[in-house]
Parts: sequence; C-alpha cells; structure tokens
Amino acid sequence: MNIPIKNNLKRVVIIGAGFSGLQVAKKLRRDKFQVVLIDKNNYHTFQPLLYQVATAGLEPDSIAHAIRIIIKKTKNFFFRLANVHFINIKEKKIHTNVGILSYDYLIIATGSITNYFGNKNIEFFSLPMKSIPEALNIRSLILQDFEYALLTKNSKEREKLMTFVIIGGGPTGVELAGALAEMKKYVLQNDYPDLNIQRMNIHLLQASSRLLDGMSEKSAKQAFKNLEELGVNIWLNCLVKDYDGEIVFMDKNRKIESANVIWAAGVKGAIIKGFIKEDIMMNGQRILVDNYLKTLRYPNIFAIGDIAYIIKNKYYPNGHPMTAQPAIQQGNWIAKNFNYFLLDNKLGPPFKYKNLGNMATIGRNKAVCDFPYFRLKGFLAWIIWMLVHLISLVGFRNKVIALINWIIQYFHYNKSIRIIIKKFYRKKKIN
Repeated sequence: MNIPIKNNLKRVVIIGAGFSGLQVAKKLRRDKFQVVLIDKNNYHTFQPLLYQVATAGLEPDSIAHAIRIIIKKTKNFFFRLANVHFINIKEKKIHTNVGILSYDYLIIATGSITNYFGNKNIEFFSLPMKSIPEALNIRSLILQDFEYALLTKNSKEREKLMTFVIIGGGPTGVELAGALAEMKKYVLQNDYPDLNIQRMNIHLLQASSRLLDGMSEKSAKQAFKNLEELGVNIWLNCLVKDYDGEIVFMDKNRKIESANVIWAAGVKGAIIKGFIKEDIMMNGQRILVDNYLKTLRYPNIFAIGDIAYIIKNKYYPNGHPMTAQPAIQQGNWIAKNFNYFLLDNKLGPPFKYKNLGNMATIGRNKAVCDFPYFRLKGFLAWIIWMLVHLISLVGFRNKVIALINWIIQYFHYNKSIRIIIKKFYRKKKIN
C-alpha cells in the first residue's frame, strides 16, 4: 500500500470512514500514532439525509464530502481507497484488493448493511437505501415509473407503476413515506398533468404494533397521524412474507400489487472475514466488545459504531442503537482513550453512551423529537430537526447547499432535482 514504517510510532488502522471511524481518524494524536484510514469510497456519506436524495430533495454531493478534504495537511496520516476482504488476526495483517497491511492496533468501523433476514426474493427485487448510489437508484426508479405510466395503455400496469411500498416503519421508512407523499401532493401533479396522480398509492408496512419503535408512544402516534393526513396507507402488525417483483405477499393472506418496493426494515453489521463465531453476536451480526470497545479475545482490535455490540450493558441489553449518535460518541471516546491512556497501559473510564434524543421528520412543518426530559412535535420540532441535521453535515459548502435547497423547496413547494442521471433497470429472474 506504499505506507512508510515509522518505528517510533504505533500504527493504527481504521477500517471505515463513517461517523465513528471519521471521528477517530480526525482526533488521534499524530505524534503518538501513524493513522491509516481505509474505506471503499473516497467520501463520507451523511446517511440520515439519504432519503432526501432518493426523493429529489437534495443533490448527492450535498450529503457527501471527500475524505481527503476532511483530513488534510496532517502528518502521519494516510488514506487508502480499498475493500478489506480478510483480517489475519494471528499475523496482525489486513488483506485488501490493493495489498496487505500490518497493524499494531485495528479499529473496525465498517458500519452496517441492509438486513433482509434471509429472504432472497426480497433481497433480489426490492431496493435498499444505505448508500448514495442506492438512493440515486430510487430517485431514478420513481421518475422512470411516472414516465412509463404515461406510455402504458394497461391500467393495471399503470397502477403497479404508481404504487410504492416501503417496508419498515422506523425513522428511515417514516421519513421516506412522508417525502414521497409530499412529492405526490406538491410536485408530481404539476409534472404529470395528464396522469391522475391521485391514483398514486404509498404504503408503509410495519411488523410491530406501532411506528418508530425506538421513540416514545406519543411520538409514534403523532407520526402515524401526520402520515395518514398526507395520504399514506399504514399497515401495522404486518409481516411481509415475500415479494416476486410484482406482488408483496404478507401474512393473513394479504397482498399489494406494486412494481416498487423499498426495504427499510433492518440492518446488520458489516462483518469482515477473519473472526470466529464466538466473536460475533449472530442475531444482529455485530462484533462483541467490552465496555472499552475492545474485542473480547484480541486486545489490539477494537470495534465501534454499528458494528459493535457491548456485552452486559444493563441500559442497552440489545446493543446501542445503530444510529449516528452512538457511533460519533464511540469514535470520540476511543480517540481520547488511545491518546491519553493506551500507550501508558492504563484504562480510562469505560464508554458510557449519553442519549441526546431521537427525532424524525414526517414532512413540511411536521416532525417529532424525543429529548431526555421533554418531547416536541410539529413546527418547532421540524425546525430543530433541520438545524441539527444542518449543523451535523460535514463541510461548509454542503451546509449552504442543503440550506438553500430547503429554503427554495419551502417557499416554492418544489423539488427541482428531478433528473434521471443513470437509468435504473429492474432485476428480472431468469427461469
């Protein structure tokens, strides 16, 4: 990989430039460590706003920022664009598509990937939304569907093209359903005056008895009410069994005909080969770590963010939420622990997650926020949601572009980025 060896510095290799990995890479002391950051992309993605790219609200480059710009003019720091295939724990080496690299300390921050819970048909036919290319696929699909709906004379085919099914009623599913409903209300009827846009159907399917399982009951009920007012069809206690590219099959012999299914029902850790089954919490595919985010059997390997599962945590017995806040806090904590304690063979305080709250937006002037001591809904919650996400975006340019887009959309009831950059082709199984 063409990285020099510094005998006076311990080499820390970080795999993944998401929220957690980026925090560590920025804050590790370069006089103590040689830092190598590896990622399959050369940019950091602000995943909470992927749904806005998918629904033509934001340009993809407004939620992405080049890693070399985020961390620049820094000695003893190296970034390599690579896919890590295998960790040789015994030899303390990682194997990638561009070479092999040794490490003194390894920090795994690979994040999460879409979890289809073993359903191969849903994995094949539905669309996930965990990356910018996937969000752009959804944007292209939405726009293409309405172009095709104009051309077809088959009313049944037109109904399928104009029916959207979102599986998963967490924040991603709720926000995506709300954004699609607002497109229907404010945008699509103007773009396609020769289509009856009222025939467009948006279905949100949730396996549990409520939306937003990680938030309060009041916020869940408010989100349900807001989505219903926007015309979203919400199915609770609805377990999806299968999808064949045309029909969504649910329990109790229920089904929906749709050409468009977006999967937002779950994630699992992006595990790299090299660990044994005793190192992994199999149900959620996360690496087991202690309260110092250190793997249980390898003292020089750490895991942070979505990939990490802290054992014996009485406050989070099912693991910390696989969201941005725990990842950011773990990244900050481990950088501090490395900087001030690790090389002196000392143990700092164990990691303790501080829940700053949860929030979700449903649409224009509609959001819900759960903070530790109070809850908000409506316009004020919506303003807070926008401010938090705007501040959290990486890069001044991205903040400005996002703000300008939101202002224009608010006053003009318009989403102007309705362009098909790359045509999306539906998958078809060959019999």
